[in-house]
Amino acid sequence: MALARTHAIALVGVQGHMVDVEADIENGLVALLLVGLPDTALREARDRIRAAIVNSGEQWPHRRITVGLSPAGLPKRGAGFDLGIAIAILGAAGSVPAARVADVVFLGELGLDGRLRPVPGVLPSIAAAAAAGFRRVVVPPQNVQEAALVPGVEVISAVSLKALLVWLRADQPSDDGEVQVLESGQGLIGAAPQAGRPDGRGDSGPTNGGPGEAGPSVGQISAALPEQGHASQPRDLADVVGQPVARRAAEICAAGGHHMMLLGPPGVGKTLLAERLPTIMPQLEPSAALEVSSIHSVAGMLPPARPLLTEPPFCAPHHTATKAAIVGGGSGIIRPGAASLAHNGCLFLDEAPEFDRDVLDALRQPLESGEVVIARSGLTARFPARFTLVLAANPCPCARGAAAGEACTCTPMTKRRYMAKLSGPLLDRVDVKVELLPVGRAELLSDRQLTESSSVVAARVAEARKRAARRLAGTRWRLNAEIPGSELRRSFRPAAGALAPLERAMDLGQISARGADRIIRMSWTLADLAGVDRPRGEQISYALALWMGVGL
Repeated sequence: MALARTHAIALVGVQGHMVDVEADIENGLVALLLVGLPDTALREARDRIRAAIVNSGEQWPHRRITVGLSPAGLPKRGAGFDLGIAIAILGAAGSVPAARVADVVFLGELGLDGRLRPVPGVLPSIAAAAAAGFRRVVVPPQNVQEAALVPGVEVISAVSLKALLVWLRADQPSDDGEVQVLESGQGLIGAAPQAGRPDGRGDSGPTNGGPGEAGPSVGQISAALPEQGHASQPRDLADVVGQPVARRAAEICAAGGHHMMLLGPPGVGKTLLAERLPTIMPQLEPSAALEVSSIHSVAGMLPPARPLLTEPPFCAPHHTATKAAIVGGGSGIIRPGAASLAHNGCLFLDEAPEFDRDVLDALRQPLESGEVVIARSGLTARFPARFTLVLAANPCPCARGAAAGEACTCTPMTKRRYMAKLSGPLLDRVDVKVELLPVGRAELLSDRQLTESSSVVAARVAEARKRAARRLAGTRWRLNAEIPGSELRRSFRPAAGALAPLERAMDLGQISARGADRIIRMSWTLADLAGVDRPRGEQISYALALWMGVGL
């Protein structure tokens, strides 16, 4: 009997879990058995691995081969285990020294000719390996840049299984460049500390490896990030002309993380404004950049030339998108949806009433908790989803309800049915509601001189966020919109007598308790923008007017 062990990573959501890949070769009926809850793609790895080993010039063991993936109770999905299984089999067969591969993490899909193909989720996987104490990983060449972001890990890039085997036997990079070694310490981001086994037991990492090394400081990481400022963005808030109220509302939402609803006929600038909202948001902090990049890596949408996303993401799904496309899920591998891809950025739903109502209502939970929880049989995946939601809608299906000189052809029943897609509980979670009216020629010409660029507005937003950060120092919240209602009423009270307009509205039954909390949160954002220590009556009144909206 021959036994060898390698390591791989299983992703559950954006959290990586160490997996021991054990290969046992013994006498018996020739077969390759995979145990440890593999999915269909992983079961098919038997044929891919056999063809890759044979086409790499290696001898296939014509004996009974059992490959165990531990922990056995954790579902294993995808083709990223191919390389680890192939190396474990060759180690058990004696083709490569078993001791050389015992402390290495292998990630990659194998082609039938033995070439290594890229896999999604490499960034959170390498972070999990580093946190578990591993110091050497092997990835396909296309995944090298994101793997190199994690410090304290030596990253080996191999073009093919054959080239990797040559390196494993000689421990030297090949002269033809098919194997490259990136030395430890070239990364930018510290490893994620939460990785581990789902059952709470310690990972069976290398016996001589300690905990992951501490990553560099925030200042060091910020200095190392590529320059991708707002000035390089082709879109600018100054393009939105004739809608000063809407521009002001966008500034408030960017400063406090509040959600926004835009109502108006076609051509008034709803989409134009929403697309420019990320340009007035500050760049992502290093920890947020890692989180956003990990989500995009799991989704397979991380740009190869930009393994670290430092700009707030903007996601605008089509109105025909399904619930799984918006909040995440899938019948096989669980993928993040648009809500998670917009984490720390903006989720824009244009023509919001055209979305299915159950799709819109599925956003209610992440709007409150800031995460998406997807439960499957024996598996629960969590994806971060704290985004700024922007809804855009026409006043009616014919879109002429507010257009000058044009008569609306929709019946009252048609209008009610159209807007009924936006349920009361969903709109109750939207802080800012703005109606955009058609703009005349004189308005366009006069307002063009008053519009501000994204850089000017972004400076005010950054200053307001700094004031909020100082006030929220020592808490787990970053923005005013994240403060829970109980803490808001206990520790962040407005000035004396400032709540009188809000109290009158509550007495009239115009606002729910949730709406009152959201108005107070928005008043704190207005106070931060105004540079005052706490909200006063004018901030409360303005926040109340924005929450109630016009025409909704």
